[in-house]
Amino acid sequence: MSDKIVNRVAKSKLQTIDLEDFYPEGKRILLDIKDWLYEGVILKEQSFREHLKQHPWKQYQDCYVALHCSTEAILPSWTYLLIATYLAPIAKKTVVGSLDHLETAIFSTIIANLDVSLYTDKPVIIKGCSDKPIPKNAYLLLLEKIQPVAKSIFYGEACSTVPLFKNKVN
Repeated sequence: MSDKIVNRVAKSKLQTIDLEDFYPEGKRILLDIKDWLYEGVILKEQSFREHLKQHPWKQYQDCYVALHCSTEAILPSWTYLLIATYLAPIAKKTVVGSLDHLETAIFSTIIANLDVSLYTDKPVIIKGCSDKPIPKNAYLLLLEKIQPVAKSIFYGEACSTVPLFKNKVN
C-alpha cells in the first residue's frame, strides 16, 4: 500500500472558471445628476448644457461610470445621451443605472467575448466565492455561454460543488 497522496482534482479534466480572474481594474463611479437639475427635479436645457461644459470630466479618465438621478425627476430621453458624449472619449464604460447595472454590463461584454472552446466536453466548475463585486447576473451569463459546450457544470469549489447541469448526450 502506497502512502503517496494523490491530488485527484489536479489530475482530473475538471475546468474551473473564476469570474474574479476576469474582473477589470478601474475605478467605478456612481454619478448622480440631481445636482445638475433645477431644484433637483427639473432639467433646464440651457443651464444643464452649461453645467456639462464646466464640469471637470478628466476625473472620469479610465473609469467605469454609472449615470443615475436619485430624485424622481422626469428627464428627457436625450439627457443621459448628452452626458455620455462627454464621457465617451475618456471613460472605459458608461451605463445608465446602478453600480450593479454597471458591473453586469462590464461582465456581459467580457463573457460575450469569452472563448468557450477550452470547456468543450469537459466538466466545469463555476467558482462561487469572490472578494470582488461580481454581479449575480454575470454567473447566469456565464452559465448560458458554457452550457452548450460543457459536459457538466457545477457551482462552488472543487472540494464541495453543487451540480447544476449534465449534458445527457455525452
